[in-house]
Amino acid sequence: MAAPEPERLSKRMSALGLASRREADEWIERGWVKVDGTVAILGLKVLPHQKITIDQQASSQQARRVTVILHKPMGFVSGQAEDGYQPAAVLVTPENQWRNPGSKNAPARRQELLGLAPAGRLDIDSTGLLVLTQDGRIAKQLIGENSEVDKEYLVRVKHLKPGKLPASELARLRHGLSLDGKPLRPAKVEWQNADQLRFVLREGKKRQIRRMCELVGLQVLGLKRVRIGQVMLGELLQGKWRFLAPGENFIQSEE
Repeated sequence: MAAPEPERLSKRMSALGLASRREADEWIERGWVKVDGTVAILGLKVLPHQKITIDQQASSQQARRVTVILHKPMGFVSGQAEDGYQPAAVLVTPENQWRNPGSKNAPARRQELLGLAPAGRLDIDSTGLLVLTQDGRIAKQLIGENSEVDKEYLVRVKHLKPGKLPASELARLRHGLSLDGKPLRPAKVEWQNADQLRFVLREGKKRQIRRMCELVGLQVLGLKRVRIGQVMLGELLQGKWRFLAPGENFIQSEE
């Protein structure tokens, strides 16, 4: 077997889930990363067997990075403002914080909510769970090219042809459609009631569900994301947000 190729330290740290690449480079510059006991330098390449250790200052800085769960209403865009519409991040204020009755968590301070970025998109006409984070590791979990975190949606639809949607078209929604010239990954799609479908996807092309429905003769009347991985929207009210709770993870923890 060929010997493993060395790779850039920041890339290796990202692959191990220690930090985002940008965060890793920042720590290396500050002298907070050691490889086999020696302080690392930017651009260093490492082999898989080499031991990477992180200074306590880096761990403390990382622990202060926050992630929030927002129930996005219609009329807000996920990212940067566009066409006169505000980004959903403007809703993440101390005044809009939702706190579970009986919660001992202190109210948020405006300063700690700066620098939040959306980890994924939810289009302007859709509602539901949107994640905003300061933590590059969480962003990678949710929107990295190899992400396996599934997202669940409830979609109210209208069939534009006489009668019910044929079983063959429901099967195509599950697997068999292409967008932008590329086949879509298999999806879970099932009826919740007479006019509402439940979708579970592991990818997120622009307006994917709406475009999938169009291909089988369905018009989307309402779309709401209710789950990302292990995190549920739950009772969070529209326009409100909450912190990701201690011990709450998008990916199922290993036993």
